[in-house]
Amino acid sequence: MKIYRSLEDFSPVENAVVTIGTFDGVHIGHQKILVHLKEAAQKINGETILLTFFPHPRLIINPDDDSLRLINDIEEKVSQLSKVGIDHLIIIPFSRDFSNQTPEEYISNVLVGKLGTKKIVIGYDHHFGKDRKGSLGDLEQFASIFDYSVDEIPEQDINDIAVSSTRVREALIKGDIKTANLYLGYPFELTGTVIRGDQIGRTIGFPTANLQVHEPHKLIPAYGIYAVEVYIYNHIQNITTGEYKEENPVSIAKGMGYIGTRPTVDGMNRAIEISLFDFDQDIYGKTLRVKFLHFIRHDERFDSLEEMKAQIKADEIEIRNLIA
Repeated sequence: MKIYRSLEDFSPVENAVVTIGTFDGVHIGHQKILVHLKEAAQKINGETILLTFFPHPRLIINPDDDSLRLINDIEEKVSQLSKVGIDHLIIIPFSRDFSNQTPEEYISNVLVGKLGTKKIVIGYDHHFGKDRKGSLGDLEQFASIFDYSVDEIPEQDINDIAVSSTRVREALIKGDIKTANLYLGYPFELTGTVIRGDQIGRTIGFPTANLQVHEPHKLIPAYGIYAVEVYIYNHIQNITTGEYKEENPVSIAKGMGYIGTRPTVDGMNRAIEISLFDFDQDIYGKTLRVKFLHFIRHDERFDSLEEMKAQIKADEIEIRNLIA
C-alpha cells in the first residue's frame, strides 16, 4: 500500500476506483466496504484508492467540541488498512479551506483532477463540500460530465458501519473487550511512548511501564485490569514515506495492563501502566502498541498496599492462565 500525505503527492492512475471516509476503527463494517471496493476495481482492471483525512474533520469544523473519541490513531489506522489490500491511501490534511469547496469544485478538482476517478464507491448518506451540501445526487449528476461511474453502497452496509462503530465504542467504555474485538475483527490497541512514572509498582514487586498515548482524542477503555499483548518498537514508522511496510517490533511480550487513577495510593490523574511478564529490558522512550485481549476486573481501592499486592498477584495468575 502506498501512502500520500497530500493530494499533490499523488499522480492519477488508470481506472482509479475510489472511496472516501474517516474509516475510524477499520472494523468489520468498514471491511465489507473495502471488499466491495476491491471487487469493483478488479472488474475494470483498476487500482483502489482510499481517501481519508487528518486531523479528523470534526476537530476542524467544530474545534470547541471535545467529545470526539477515536478508535484508531492515524498510525493504527494505516497499519490496519495496510492489511486489507488497498493500493493507495491518501491522507488529506483537512482544513477549512478544503471544506469550503463547492460540491462541483470538489468533484472536479479532487475526484477527477487529482485522482482521475473512474468509479466512486460511496454510501447513500455521504456528504461533502461547503456546509456538507454535496451528496450522492451530486456525484451522479456530474458522472456523465466527468466520465466516471458511481457504485452506491447499500443502506444495510452503511447501517452495519454505524452499528459496528457504536458497538465498539460502547463496549470499550464498559470494558467489554470481547465484544469490541469481535466488531473490530482484531484486538483493540493503544499506542504510546514509555515515560517515567513514580515507580510505586517497583516497590511492591510489579514494575510497570507508564504509557503516554500519542493521540489526545483516543478512546480509552474502562478503568481496570486487562490481559495485554505488547509490541515494542524503537519508534513507529513514519507514515509519510511512500511504500508502507509494517515495521517489525524489537520485542513482543504479554502482560497486565492497568487503566485508572490508582486510588489505593491516592492517585489523582489517570494512568495507563503496563506490567510485562518475564521481561527485564529497559524500554524508556520506546513506543508500545498495546493489544487488549481480555478484561479482568474493574479498578478498585484497597485498604493497604499489601492487599493491593495480593490482588495484583492473583490478577497475574489469572492472566497467565488465560494467555497460556
